Amino acid sequence: MKVSRTVSRRSFLTHSAAALSGVMILPRHVLGGPGYRAPSDRLNIAGIGAGGRGTQVLAGACGYDEATGATLDNVVALADVDDARAAPTFERYAKASRFRDFRVMLDEMHESIDAVTVATPDHMHAVAATAAMQLGKHVYVEKPLTHDVYEARMLSEAARRYGVATQMGNQGNSGEGIRQLCEWIWAGTIGDVHTVHTWTNRPVWPQGLVRPSKTPSVPDSLDWDLWLGTAPERPYHPSYLPFSWRGWWDFGTGALGDMACHIVDPVFKALKLGHPTTVEASASVFVENWRPIDNLGSAPNSSIIRFEFPAREQMGPCTVIWYDGGLLPPRPDELGEDEVMGDGGGGCLFEGTQGKVMCETYGFNPSLLPTSRMDDFEAPAAQLPRVKGDIGGHQRAWVQACKGGDPCSSNFDYAGPLTEMVLMGNLALRSFMLAESYEGAGGRRRTRYPGRKKLRWDGENMRITNFEAANQFVRRTYRDGWSLGM
Repeated sequence: MKVSRTVSRRSFLTHSAAALSGVMILPRHVLGGPGYRAPSDRLNIAGIGAGGRGTQVLAGACGYDEATGATLDNVVALADVDDARAAPTFERYAKASRFRDFRVMLDEMHESIDAVTVATPDHMHAVAATAAMQLGKHVYVEKPLTHDVYEARMLSEAARRYGVATQMGNQGNSGEGIRQLCEWIWAGTIGDVHTVHTWTNRPVWPQGLVRPSKTPSVPDSLDWDLWLGTAPERPYHPSYLPFSWRGWWDFGTGALGDMACHIVDPVFKALKLGHPTTVEASASVFVENWRPIDNLGSAPNSSIIRFEFPAREQMGPCTVIWYDGGLLPPRPDELGEDEVMGDGGGGCLFEGTQGKVMCETYGFNPSLLPTSRMDDFEAPAAQLPRVKGDIGGHQRAWVQACKGGDPCSSNFDYAGPLTEMVLMGNLALRSFMLAESYEGAGGRRRTRYPGRKKLRWDGENMRITNFEAANQFVRRTYRDGWSLGM
């Protein structure tokens, strides 16, 4: 569906200005007070990013039944820039209004929409979520919450300002495993935790790439200008989409951004982490003609990132180390020779003064080490409420919060700081990759990486205090025509 964007954008900005001036356009059920529900008891949901992952997010949110096609809540509008990619979702929710530009959708249908899911590439998460919240819409945003640290801070503040129900799409946060880990750590099962190792087998998409030079034609089904959105102007190329955008800094956040909101989540929650005080990174280096070259836009194939945190809430200082691209921490001596470290694809290992705990990706299946300790282990009493349906209930927990239920466990008050921590790793990684040329012995030109240092972070003010060049990665510059409106 092609639409004129000029008038809609002007109208959209009018609504946004009203919201920012203190006039909040609230969903129907909010106007009825806490716990009030629409007469139909069904939420009206709109999807921004309908293809790919958006299909699963919408199905989980509306309670789609694969066998019957029935839903527990309504999908009333869909926005996607690629007609072909979104076609199955358009067909599934045939009664939903269709748009390419989410701003047009919000402009024309804000009175009919209660809540919005955002499942676009990472670079569009913040602007889409903010636009919805400014109109009083509840929002569910896929992980990572945002593309940069500044955006994460702004979304946390916006959620509080507009009083909407929020949830980030890190499903493991609704699982049993993360709750068990928290309760074990808080009960002192392994003493004081001082070090945590986290790892993933990602990337499983291309990384370590030089930007393409060819300029093939844009498919008829795709609005390339809208797909670029906030990103810098780039010619269309199939190496960017539909899936491999994750490896390009313009659009994605690499292996760390893709998986750390899952894998680091149990660590962040159990250890009650906040801002790291320092972060440092090392990575595989781009090489051309036997010489290192600057990163031309793509995340590296592998990296190690080290975060240091101060003491907090009766917990001592601790170090969290991230490994990706096939790199792994040392195998713990307490793990049997035939036992798998994590789940093969990732995991985390807590090291305490009185033992170790290991879990799989998403916080699944936590276990004391050696695993024989589990034979007579008496778990401490449950402290955290459980989510109906475990990780499968992650989207439905958000829907219940939209209807006046309990706040979500990964609402933006929690997900924002978690995302900030994760993206601090990318800040360090990109700073490490800032290659510069210098004159070496004998007048030969050589390459060095000045960012290979421990970066000191002022979390409150969102600044690196000892390497000014790193601050360019705290907040990116949007393409003309796009802003957070905050």
